[in-house]
Amino acid sequence: MIPYTPPLDDIRFILTRLIGLEALSALPGYDGVSAEVVDAVLDEAGKIAGEIFAPLNTTGDKIGAKFDGATVTMPPGFQAAYQAYVDGGWNGMPVDEALGGQGLPWSVAMPVQEMLQAANLSLALCTLLNQGAIELLSEHGDAALKATYLAKMISGRWSGTMNLTEPQAGSDVGAVRCKAERNGKHYLVKGQKIYISYGDHDLTDNIIHFVLARLPDAPEGTRGLSLFLVPKILVNADGTLGNANDVRVVSIEHKLGQHASPTCVMAYGDQGGAIGYLVGKENGGINAMFTMMNNARIGVGIQALGLMDRACQQALSFAETRIQSRDLTKPKEPPVAIIHHPDVQRMLMEMRASIEAARALAYVCAFAVDVSKKSTDAAAKAAALRRVDLLTPVIKAWLTDLGNEVTSQAVQVFGGMGYIEETGAAQHMRDARVLAIYEGTNGIQANDLVFRKLARDSGTAFNELMAELNGFLPQLAEDEKFARRHGQLTAALKNLQDSVDHVLQLAASNPAKAASVAAPLLRLMGNALGGFYLMKSAWLAAEDLKNGAGDSAFLERKIATAQFYADRILPYCGALATSVTQSSAVIN
Repeated sequence: MIPYTPPLDDIRFILTRLIGLEALSALPGYDGVSAEVVDAVLDEAGKIAGEIFAPLNTTGDKIGAKFDGATVTMPPGFQAAYQAYVDGGWNGMPVDEALGGQGLPWSVAMPVQEMLQAANLSLALCTLLNQGAIELLSEHGDAALKATYLAKMISGRWSGTMNLTEPQAGSDVGAVRCKAERNGKHYLVKGQKIYISYGDHDLTDNIIHFVLARLPDAPEGTRGLSLFLVPKILVNADGTLGNANDVRVVSIEHKLGQHASPTCVMAYGDQGGAIGYLVGKENGGINAMFTMMNNARIGVGIQALGLMDRACQQALSFAETRIQSRDLTKPKEPPVAIIHHPDVQRMLMEMRASIEAARALAYVCAFAVDVSKKSTDAAAKAAALRRVDLLTPVIKAWLTDLGNEVTSQAVQVFGGMGYIEETGAAQHMRDARVLAIYEGTNGIQANDLVFRKLARDSGTAFNELMAELNGFLPQLAEDEKFARRHGQLTAALKNLQDSVDHVLQLAASNPAKAASVAAPLLRLMGNALGGFYLMKSAWLAAEDLKNGAGDSAFLERKIATAQFYADRILPYCGALATSVTQSSAVIN
């Protein structure tokens, strides 16, 4: 297996140049976020990812999580790796120091998650879920729940899960039948949940389940769902662990990928009712759960980003060493490494360009998360929250679609060897497949973009974003080296604007037709926005080259990658715009 090398150069460039550490450190509470601090965090995170998580990825896939009929056991080495993560304080990175966290920005925490997910997605999924559970409890739990559970979840000693799906209630969350009854100061929860990631494992002392259930007098649909904190092991008044709760694992799933991540069928209340505690208000569960869901949706996009980068690294390394066929320009010379063949170069460049565009857009979204949480300017805070809401379905769906494509392309670079499990290329493709499905399928994300993020505010958040992007374009036009790129990017953004305008009209007049073009619209938005931030990065790289700052080889690669994206990927925006504006009438 080819070792994983964290992409620290590109991460640092995005944080320091595209986002700007000065903008991060200007936010209240982040004044200590300096280049030295960020470098130290990224370096140490790279070590735990590359040296501790990554070596367990292949063995974890082969051995998988094991279920003995009562409990789940993780593969060898997973406990020690998770403990190293906990001991390093990584679990509390983006949590306020007042709550016991590190108080670092999400703009730094998300790159750390990218590295962990790339190194060993099955293991790192546990850490991703826990960060979302912490945010949920922090925002919606009462003082007593926070006092009992939050500190140990922040430390990572206890982990959290999300329990929505039931056999009859997948994407249709309103069809949930799991019941809860009031019983003094707590509730008794009864029902079954499926597809619960890390529903049981042996990495932590306790597992805190967040369960959607319906009270006896609740209205139908999502309006009647309440959210309950249901611990695997009950907690005594002094904070020590007590008796087991009425919660059990029925089975774990046998899956295409993510074999070391236990996906559980959970039963609540077989012995009369699992003790649960209300989070938020009765019948207000879906709003509270969305805090964790939205965190997880961005996180799933980051998972895809990590897998793409890992797969690309392996494909590149293989292409540099695999000798096969002669160079087209030197037909009489001996066979060469396949990286000399133009089509292999094309595939590798498509992979790298997609990864860097996706990373730029994801981290820009992470910065908006930080502004939405920390800014004291009410208008800036509200605008940042609108930006996060707009970009969340794009980060989730566009990145996970790319994740499937890029990991598949990595197998193609390997050729027949990619289809053989021993090379490791196939695992990334298998692990990536579910990313477009869980945390809301990508079709649901597309509908969310059209009806909730665009139509609901008549395109306000989108128009704010476009005004910002269009405000930068003149700087490209003024630089003769980027004049052609200015034209390409301008055309792509116009394709996006025209398509959004068209779909907004459809959403008002014919919602079914608007939904029928939602997926190509989301793809168009990802392609165009990713292309913009990649080109802006190239422009900044050119500035650094001119000023003699930074690694010239890295900066030149950055520019070349953006140029490739503009020539080979941005043109698809025109075709996608045609698909959006002209194909809607075909579907009734």
